[in-house]
Amino acid sequence: MSYFEQVYAVVRLIPAGKVTNYGRIAQMLGRPRGARAVGYALNGLKGSAEHADVPWWRVVNAAGKISIGNREASVNKQAERLREEGVEVSDDLAISLKRFLWEGPDLFTLDEIIGNEQPNR
Repeated sequence: MSYFEQVYAVVRLIPAGKVTNYGRIAQMLGRPRGARAVGYALNGLKGSAEHADVPWWRVVNAAGKISIGNREASVNKQAERLREEGVEVSDDLAISLKRFLWEGPDLFTLDEIIGNEQPNR
């Protein structure tokens, strides 16, 4: 499974009403410095019918804020989807990680995703 597919597999596990951040996903996949690569993977979802089931809107930055660059339409779409799931998003696009953070899957599930092998660092 490619790294992007591993990212998508983890993101699919985030339950509605919860969020996690790019760095946590990277760390779960054995790449503690791979937050940017997680962002690239999620950015690659644009217009992908094959990956329409990946809830990209549940991933925020390490500070708990929506950070899709300066694309206002995308930011508003992410905030709207999170609010529909019951996540409180402030006017400055912040989310309480203390309240809404998803800690991640169990180790058995992660082991299945990464196939018993740590990706090359």
